[in-house]
Amino acid sequence: MHAPDQAELLTLLGTGIAVVGPDLRVLWINPALGEVLDVGPRTAVGQPLGLLLRQPLLAGQLERTLAEGRGYNLRGVTFGVARGREVTADLAMQPIGDGRVLVEVHPLATDISGSDTPLSATLRGFAHEVKNPLAGLRGAAQLLERRLADSDQRQLAAMVIAEADRLAALADGLLRHGGAARIGPVNIHELLERLEGLVTAEAEAPRVRHDFDPSLPDTTGDNDRLLQVLLNLTRNASEAGARTITLRTRIEHGARLGDRTMRAALRVDVMDDGPGVADEMRDVLFHPLVSGRPDGTGLGLALSREIALEHGGDLRYVSRPGDTVFSLYLPMERPHE
Repeated sequence: MHAPDQAELLTLLGTGIAVVGPDLRVLWINPALGEVLDVGPRTAVGQPLGLLLRQPLLAGQLERTLAEGRGYNLRGVTFGVARGREVTADLAMQPIGDGRVLVEVHPLATDISGSDTPLSATLRGFAHEVKNPLAGLRGAAQLLERRLADSDQRQLAAMVIAEADRLAALADGLLRHGGAARIGPVNIHELLERLEGLVTAEAEAPRVRHDFDPSLPDTTGDNDRLLQVLLNLTRNASEAGARTITLRTRIEHGARLGDRTMRAALRVDVMDDGPGVADEMRDVLFHPLVSGRPDGTGLGLALSREIALEHGGDLRYVSRPGDTVFSLYLPMERPHE
């Protein structure tokens, strides 16, 4: 097994990706975007991206991105695809040198269980990559659990085994039948208490505080995937040097999620007192393969936002030194309601 390079990761990524040249014509698209547009990658190459998406206003925005040398995000852009269908998506454009622009297409989710929200191919690709290391990790933890005399240390080894089993089950779920999400009731406070146990068990863990709204009802979703989002956020905060993380839950009325305004949405805030998001990262923070750490993969936040969108929600942030808040939004009602 080999570690995938960046070209392979872009091919695996469930986010639609296009690379556009100085003439605004497509140089390359990944299979995910080909699926959205119902067009083969070879057919797409050489076509103006605005024409391919049947969105003439796109050319002007691409020209602006190239001229100013900085990224732009467009929300709720509607464009045409094959057989007269239309897709509404968030678009992100980022210059990548040599007159090229990287364009990300995030179709807005409409139904967590429907075909309009296909599971991330990135997650499926990485499911293959992690299964063998997880088996080795679990085996080592089992040996430790049998040999340790101290009950607290055995409890930590048991936690490692339980997490390895959870991740292995998640990987198996991703690899079966396209990895359909396991939708069920989600008690967000039970999920956050489980999260706290995982965070505080790590070396040099930050202090974790609660600010819960006890009146919140259960919502629906995939517990394991939502836990993975929140783990990514808390670990990012810890690795950035946060000393305190506050987990806060609230109901937000009239929340705008994609192209819909929700009567009520569940908002889970992960707040930290770390140094904040660097200025140069703000416009590209959720882009794939972008990381503020030398050893980072640049996939954690991209995948986290993808899971949020898959649930019909969103992942957003505000940041300043000493006060960073990442907010996971989940609809309290399903689209058919």
